[in-house]
Amino acid sequence: MQNILLPAILLSLCCLVCMILFFRGLWKVLRRTRWERKKQTRVFFRTLMLLAVWVLLLSVLSLRGFFADFSHLPPRPGLALLLPLPVALLAAFSKGGRELLSCVPPQWLIYLQSFRIVVEIVLWLAVLRGLLPVQMSFEGRNFDILSGLFAIPVGYYCFVKKAWPSWIVPVYNTGGLLLLLNIAVIAVLSMPTPQRIFFNEPANTLVGDFPFIFLPGLLVPLAYTLHIFSLRQWVIARYTERSISQPVKG
Repeated sequence: MQNILLPAILLSLCCLVCMILFFRGLWKVLRRTRWERKKQTRVFFRTLMLLAVWVLLLSVLSLRGFFADFSHLPPRPGLALLLPLPVALLAAFSKGGRELLSCVPPQWLIYLQSFRIVVEIVLWLAVLRGLLPVQMSFEGRNFDILSGLFAIPVGYYCFVKKAWPSWIVPVYNTGGLLLLLNIAVIAVLSMPTPQRIFFNEPANTLVGDFPFIFLPGLLVPLAYTLHIFSLRQWVIARYTERSISQPVKG
């Protein structure tokens, strides 16, 4: 019990801080839009309620052992990781999402990725305490800490100082998505399923327990949503610049 306490507390604090920063930023962005105040408030509270229901669902199901059952394919923690993806894509490519992204300071979407440093520390502590296999940490095959370490420099020098070329933004986001895919695949292949490839102990079962279900169910979706939003915003900005720079014919 003592072995699991520090990683659990650190992970819970990370989730709490991320959600506070996310909703604080969302409210600031909504206030920048031209939408009427009722619409701003409605979007904010609908997002808040949707996330609250998701967190509650993850908590209840994990406490009842739903995600700890690895007899089904795909593994149930993987479902928690993938289910928010359609919502993120819909938000990024909808008309309202485009309007919101036009009001988001682009460095914000990069800066928040620094939370992945804390996530990697949590995974490392879990490995040291014999709760996770070594390949799940930066001592093994997980290099996702690079996304967190580069977040502040990329956001600052690309968008604040504007000292770095803009192509670094899609490179950073694409690299971050690939690093997420890498650790997601490793995590699944370390679980006690027939598809398991990494047989060193312990098996990766911790992510099915509370509060560690928030790793695949909340923090990984937050990371890939930020990447999707940042890439979408970058594409919109390039398209807008190209349209403005083209001479008017006739």
